[in-house]
Amino acid sequence: MAYPGLKITFLGTGTSTGVPMIGCDCEVCTSTDEKDKRLRSSILVQSAETTLIVDTGPDFRYQMLREKIHRLDAVLFTHPHKDHIAGLDDIRAFNFFNKKAMPVYANYLTEEAIRRDFYYAFSDTKYPGIPEIELHTINQTPFTVGDIPVTPILTWHLKMPVMAFRFGKFTYITDANRIDDKEKEKVKGTEVLVLNALRKKEHASHFNLKQAIDLAQELNPRVTYLTHLSHQMGKHAAVESELPDNVHLAYDGLIVNI
Repeated sequence: MAYPGLKITFLGTGTSTGVPMIGCDCEVCTSTDEKDKRLRSSILVQSAETTLIVDTGPDFRYQMLREKIHRLDAVLFTHPHKDHIAGLDDIRAFNFFNKKAMPVYANYLTEEAIRRDFYYAFSDTKYPGIPEIELHTINQTPFTVGDIPVTPILTWHLKMPVMAFRFGKFTYITDANRIDDKEKEKVKGTEVLVLNALRKKEHASHFNLKQAIDLAQELNPRVTYLTHLSHQMGKHAAVESELPDNVHLAYDGLIVNI
């Protein structure tokens, strides 16, 4: 299959609290290195014709302003936690300028949360300025957004199903600590893999650093970037120096072309 050339921008690479964390004066949170400043995790995926975003966390508005994004064709959601959906209300600006509802792709669990948290967008009585959302319920069936083919991959965040996404030769997996063997087959052949790695110490629902590295070696992409990082991971420069040659910490603003 022929895939369009893609530009992927890491809008945020931090965990739910972001880095620095409010009230923390650890060496990571007080670091002057810009790579140690992490907004909530999200990526922008762009082809020549299509622009989509994976997750709209609390920093969505600022991320769009920082990257000077004037058009957005769709939103894809991984799961319903607030650090991944809280910014959805701000798609109103794209509704206004693009003059259409925003296609939103989410599994049943996330759709339920969106309908609950943004209930006013689905009320029978519409009033000016509410977000206009066109919901598409997804499962593991591939679909296409514009000219970008999307392969959903089921992963597990402890007991919560989380959708990972493969876009051509790029795969994005966040907030997971388990992937079944059948779903791993969908990742194989990926050139660029993104995995969540919360910290060095083990965690109940996220891969830690060692687990992420082990999975990257098993799946064998050309390069792996680690995201959804907490301040407990350590300073970017120090951790980066400890990693295998083809594994790197992602950082806010990182651009990957594939």
